[in-house]
Amino acid sequence: MITAAERLIKRMSELGVRYVFGIPSGSWLYYMDAMRKEGIEFVLVSNEASAGFMADVYNRLTGIPGICYATLGAGATNLTTGVGNAFLDRSSVISLTTEPSNPMIGRTYQMGIDQQTLFQPITKWTTRMSSPIIDQVFQKAVHITKTGIPGPVNIGLPEDLGDTMVSEIEEKMSFEAPCAEVNPNSDMLERLAARFKEAKRPVLAVGLGAVRSKVSSLLVSVAERHNIPVVLTPMAKGMISEDHPMYAGVLFHALSDRVAETYRNADLVIGVGYDPVEFNYESWMPEVPLAHLDIVPADIDRNTYTTVLDVIGRIDKSLSVLEEIDPVSNEWDIDALVERKNAMFKAFEPPKGKFGSRAALAILREVLPQDGIMTCGVGAHTHLIGQMWKTPAPGLQIMTNGWSSMGFGIPAAIGAKLSCPDRAVACVTGDGGFLMMAGELSVAQRHNLNVVFVIFKDKNLELIRIKQAKKNMPVYRTILDEKETAKSESMFGVPILCAENAEDYRETLKKAFEMEGPVVVEARIEDGDYDDLILKNHK
Repeated sequence: MITAAERLIKRMSELGVRYVFGIPSGSWLYYMDAMRKEGIEFVLVSNEASAGFMADVYNRLTGIPGICYATLGAGATNLTTGVGNAFLDRSSVISLTTEPSNPMIGRTYQMGIDQQTLFQPITKWTTRMSSPIIDQVFQKAVHITKTGIPGPVNIGLPEDLGDTMVSEIEEKMSFEAPCAEVNPNSDMLERLAARFKEAKRPVLAVGLGAVRSKVSSLLVSVAERHNIPVVLTPMAKGMISEDHPMYAGVLFHALSDRVAETYRNADLVIGVGYDPVEFNYESWMPEVPLAHLDIVPADIDRNTYTTVLDVIGRIDKSLSVLEEIDPVSNEWDIDALVERKNAMFKAFEPPKGKFGSRAALAILREVLPQDGIMTCGVGAHTHLIGQMWKTPAPGLQIMTNGWSSMGFGIPAAIGAKLSCPDRAVACVTGDGGFLMMAGELSVAQRHNLNVVFVIFKDKNLELIRIKQAKKNMPVYRTILDEKETAKSESMFGVPILCAENAEDYRETLKKAFEMEGPVVVEARIEDGDYDDLILKNHK
């Protein structure tokens, strides 16, 4: 006989799990002890939301479902922020939450709420574990979290389950990848080819589904073969190089009006794994036919967009049909496309003598190795990163756009470094997001992770300030620090290096990446650098 905790943790080990993220409770001690014996590390975080963020990023970078834990009540409600992130950013995460024992279900109970109802709208499946079916529940959870559009599942663990003795006899478990999506219907593929041949100005719109399907090479081949411009959603960055002549920009983010100069002239949009959780089709598309290549139908207003071809099934098979068609001449002026893109990137060049957000990002891009990973929080800087930051491959720039939670960047960077310890990792966050998750620096310090946390210190909630200005409202309650604060040498034992200008910042970054353990680089940037770049008209 073994304990239920030992049985569950052994299943995690078989899955390949190396870390579980969370904050322990009394009933969780049995599971932590089982992890100690099994060689799985419990990563103690400062806020349960961060446990969900780290599990999310762990899955993005390893392909293994991320595991996070919280106790009942307040722990579970905190965790929902991270679980919701996995739900709308499409990551495979299994959240484990303590629940009251069976006799106390429905009773008045300290910290007791209906957690199954709490997690239902932000998970693909939520259930309650019992000792006879540990293997079945965990295997089902793995299958559901990975199948189709990925997303989180939640398993409630009764408080008295962990030390319950169960049979050591194991069921045969299979953690094989779910069955691949079916091939698209041949009739749909024929209609796709016919529609494509008729188009004079098609555009490829690439989203999260294409990233999961790993069709970057095929996508580029189609774009090159037929001279088709490619636009990306922010989380699809890296699917095509920004230096490629067919690259036309990122939707929704900075200077989106420049990107619109291309796609507003399209007569056919080909959505490749396009997920409207980042940006609805209607928010940017001209009223032209849509060919939607994905594993689910297009979520679009079909009263306005009356010609929609859903090509459902494996995205690579649909793209291959386009690749096999003889090169189709179209009316795109490639030289004009390249000129427009180059002019857009020219606009991101920092003004001489000014140390603003553009300068800080440009210098970080110079210093961070090409295979390094950069994570970011949410704010005005995110909109700039989405368009300006050159991303050599998917997974090298990590943001949240479906859920868009401030504070994501710091725990995301920790999750990235734990997942890819040999990669250089940097985090870019505004001072507002930093205030939310500063406590997680202690996690990086505890694990001696060389993550460079870059804080854009402009003392404002810049995104909200700009929105107030666009509505002709006075600036109100967006200033974070009206008085100059004293410089600190460290926080939670993490050294803080300050930079007041571009040259100091460049040298400070180089020093930070050479140091052992985590480092905070406080970039005291000038404000006003976003005003003419973000929140542009998408149509």
